[in-house]
Amino acid sequence: MKAYRIFKDQEGIRGRFVDMTPDELTPGEVLIEVHYSSVNYKDALCGLGVRPIPRKFPLNGGIDLSGKILESTLPQFKVGSWVLCNGAGLSETNDGGYSELCRLTEDMVVEINESFAQESMILGTAGFTAALALYQMELNGLKPEMGPIVVTGASGGVGSVATALFSQLGYEVWSVSGKPEAKEYLGSLGAQKVLTMEELSLGSQPLGKGLFAGVVDSIGGHTLGGLLAHIKTFGNLASIGHAQAPDFQSTVLPHILRGVNLLGISSANTPIELRRKIWSRLGEGWRIKGLDKMPIQEIRFSELETAFQSLLDRKNRGRYILKIKD
Repeated sequence: MKAYRIFKDQEGIRGRFVDMTPDELTPGEVLIEVHYSSVNYKDALCGLGVRPIPRKFPLNGGIDLSGKILESTLPQFKVGSWVLCNGAGLSETNDGGYSELCRLTEDMVVEINESFAQESMILGTAGFTAALALYQMELNGLKPEMGPIVVTGASGGVGSVATALFSQLGYEVWSVSGKPEAKEYLGSLGAQKVLTMEELSLGSQPLGKGLFAGVVDSIGGHTLGGLLAHIKTFGNLASIGHAQAPDFQSTVLPHILRGVNLLGISSANTPIELRRKIWSRLGEGWRIKGLDKMPIQEIRFSELETAFQSLLDRKNRGRYILKIKD
């Protein structure tokens, strides 16, 4: 079987293609024939040796996969069933999805319909993260009538799905992107406004005018602090990334005077029952109708590292999907 495996040696951390046997895979009760995976920023960091994502070496890369069960020792998971896994230790403690076969443990497996196998990897961890942010924000009282939702880093994977998902469910979405060419694209996903950070004109006050009911932020840094100061009473900010910086400056004023919730969205550590609930919604009531408007590049193994570099150079728009099984 072919796999893209991450190694660590005296020269550092780097991925490369290998031939291996199923016996070399990390253990699990369910053996998956992998049909699709996706390419995320985290995968690029790991594959090109920028950041050591795996906690042990060697491991196959790929934090997402979907495919068909070939073997199972668990009665609830039948041979021939279609499943997915995202995060949950893939490419960190467990061999990931960049392989023709993968073994998963019981608490990693999410059953899906065969018709959702490719679409689920178009969404991947990015789409799951956007949906998890929506779930947590609505759990904290967010409703469409409360006001606009700001999505930062909107032309990226999480931002694109968040723009489409929130818009589809009746929210007024303001997409923020530094890419002028993304305006038409984000509008096609449902964004009512497409702005730059400069056009938002947030200022530097610790508590500014309440403008937004919620924020889905993948930027961090001073952007997060500036947005926090402008969230309306009982609004929510979902923090999902730190493309700008991992730190930010703010005060307690938005929290104690407006009851603003700052929500950390940790897709990799989501418990399996919640994970299954989110994917069930994405496959049914939250199924995104605008995916055909999203730039999707289906690639093969030979193009994987090129996709990694494109992500790190921030030249991509939309999603890469890796097709492994014909």
